Amino acid sequence: MNATAAVARSEEARVREPWQVAAATVLGAVAGGVAGYLFFTERGRRLRQQIEPGLDELTRELGRLRATLHKAARAAEEGGRLIDDLAPAGGEAGWSGAPPQRAPF
Repeated sequence: MNATAAVARSEEARVREPWQVAAATVLGAVAGGVAGYLFFTERGRRLRQQIEPGLDELTRELGRLRATLHKAARAAEEGGRLIDDLAPAGGEAGWSGAPPQRAPF
């Protein structure tokens, strides 16, 4: 591919459909309006004060869920190792024949 074709292809990649531009504009305007309401009006401040405790609790619960998932992943890994240890030494693959999967968190 020559340089002219590469430039043309990169310009094509940047062109957006009109509906995408309009959707991004509307989405940005809505997000800005919500942020302005929440941070610059008295009612928005009160609303933030009301929802903040719930968000704090949600954050704590998600942290607990993450810790539980870590424990479950470690237990599954340990169970796999146990099965591998108990498997016959005749060359058969143990638990899965693959290295243990890492937790995504």
